[in-house]
Amino acid sequence: MINKIWAFFIVVGSFFCIMTGKIEVLNNEILNSAKNSFDMVIQLFPVMALWLGIMNIASVSGLLAKFAHMISPVLSKLFPEIPKNHESLSYIASNIVVNMAGLGSAATPFGLKAMKSLQEINPNKDTASRSMITFLVLNTSGVTLIPTTIISLRMMYHSMDPTGIVFACILATTFSTIGGLLIDRLIARRSCHV
Repeated sequence: MINKIWAFFIVVGSFFCIMTGKIEVLNNEILNSAKNSFDMVIQLFPVMALWLGIMNIASVSGLLAKFAHMISPVLSKLFPEIPKNHESLSYIASNIVVNMAGLGSAATPFGLKAMKSLQEINPNKDTASRSMITFLVLNTSGVTLIPTTIISLRMMYHSMDPTGIVFACILATTFSTIGGLLIDRLIARRSCHV
């Protein structure tokens, strides 16, 4: 669906430029956006590599597992359908911890493993289980303590205070997580009573 929306925007924008005789503007934007995208990748790569390396060290050293163990009591309340000490809880916990560091790309493998593990205990294989839906809500709205990508982008565009957004990001992601989980629980209770 998103692909169709972006394709629509591109076609309408291109058509508008052609109809108004501003083809040179269209050409300039195409070339400038390619250059800006390349520059952004070059400048974001070192920061992402650093944090992905730190997360890899944390994973190999067992630090990530310790963090996951610390939040497992909360997870057992959020996911009561998952058996205690099931591997999916450790994948979910790892995904949450990595997302807290603002590294969505590094959290993806843990998220995929968690979903695969949750599918194995799903009694109805063609429908997402309650735990799968809750995990998706939690993963999508997850609390971010260090918005690494946003800080990197602000540094790239020479912000006077690149980390000034941290508190706002923590607030926004906290409220979105609480709101998402409340809605998830309300829908889960309603579907149980139907």
